[in-house]
Amino acid sequence: MRIQVEDDVAEEYMRKPAEYAPLHKELVHSIRPDGGVKLSKSMRELQRRWRNTVRIDNQMYAPDELLDRAVLDNDNEDLGNVIDLVKIKRTYKGLVVQPHYIMRKRHGLPETIVVPVGQLARTTARMDEIIMRCSMKRLVTLPSYLKLNSEGSEEE
Repeated sequence: MRIQVEDDVAEEYMRKPAEYAPLHKELVHSIRPDGGVKLSKSMRELQRRWRNTVRIDNQMYAPDELLDRAVLDNDNEDLGNVIDLVKIKRTYKGLVVQPHYIMRKRHGLPETIVVPVGQLARTTARMDEIIMRCSMKRLVTLPSYLKLNSEGSEEE
């Protein structure tokens, strides 16, 4: 299904404004008698899908903007660098990070780990570092981390 998008909405919420936008049936809550569509997601969630972006704090970032960025925990320890992103059901759920040797050894980490997007707190002013909400010690115990780093995680 596709919906017609008003010009001002397209300009604000879409990377390349278009007259029509894809709308998966899971996003439709109901269709009103006047023909309007009530959505099951907020405009911010639709923006993430349409723009193919990751939200950190209240900012939206394209995946290529996050590659090669350093990831620090909230104790200011440099975990490693972003080498890829994990997308599940058309939404970015995690950053694939290659931990530095010292962090791998200290925390018993594999060659790569997936840091859940929900654990990203902010970026530095120069956008060269991504700061997590928690310490590395806490991160490895979180259910979202464990799910994304399990062998059977459902990547798209």
